[in-house]
Amino acid sequence: MADGYRLPFQRWGRTDRPRIVVLGLHGFNDYSQAFRPLGEHLATLGITTYAFDQRGFGRTRQAGRWHGSDRLTADLRTLIGLLRARHPQARLILIGESMGAAVALSADATAPLDVDGLVLIAPAVWSRDSMPWYQRAALALAARTLPGLKLTGDGIQIAPSDNKPMLIAMGRDPLVIKATRIEALWGVTNVMDQAVTWPDSRRHPDGQPPTLILYGERDSIIPARAFCRFIDAVPLDAAALRLLLYAEGWHMLPRDLQGARVRADIATWLLDPSAALPSGEVVSESAERLRRFCAATTGPPDGCRAKPF
Repeated sequence: MADGYRLPFQRWGRTDRPRIVVLGLHGFNDYSQAFRPLGEHLATLGITTYAFDQRGFGRTRQAGRWHGSDRLTADLRTLIGLLRARHPQARLILIGESMGAAVALSADATAPLDVDGLVLIAPAVWSRDSMPWYQRAALALAARTLPGLKLTGDGIQIAPSDNKPMLIAMGRDPLVIKATRIEALWGVTNVMDQAVTWPDSRRHPDGQPPTLILYGERDSIIPARAFCRFIDAVPLDAAALRLLLYAEGWHMLPRDLQGARVRADIATWLLDPSAALPSGEVVSESAERLRRFCAATTGPPDGCRAKPF
């Protein structure tokens, strides 16, 4: 980066003139390894994936410290510029998972990103507006008085995926953050606050690039009410936007037990954003199912989460 900070990355796929290049942004407390299953699948189709450890995560310096939302979005713009220069002939698609999707939304809401498409996997859109007042108050007090306090999430009975072997491997991976500083929870909430402004601030001079949004009905990390509130502001009849709602999907969709279906949908969309997606779970053209799902949602669970998201 311009300040000398290094962002380690992993790459899957060819380096010589790929037709499509993916820039992958991982979720909170996770790192670039999150993109391995998707990256390996896309590589078999001639699509090259670059996944970076975002600042403060994975193998970066001072992992676990929050470096600020402005830094994360500035890093994203720098990475886009570097990949544009490295692969000028390729379509560049940004894929963000959870917090990575929130960083993408936040940056794009501020000024349009120079990408040819967006894929937002379980976007972290749990903004303060969709949190109960006591949770907002507790987070604000803790951020002011105990910013360095670390929370482990032990005792919170939620799971980001039904893929237990994958979750066990993450638990043993020293690069996955297990204890989260309060300042980082405050910071990621700021990112989510900005992310939810995206539907009202899309100002792409040449029109919105194709966008694919994915969410699982079993997601216990980003509450359904928060997601539905966000998606309610997005015009689902927009030609450039499609929404996938997986009935058996959890939070880490490409890594769930049904991850192969999700990866196939993403790959199909990357090759042709207007193609029929193999899972058949597209709801942007059939909003009745989405309305039923959102009508059945309840309020967000109590408490701050320290799990990866």
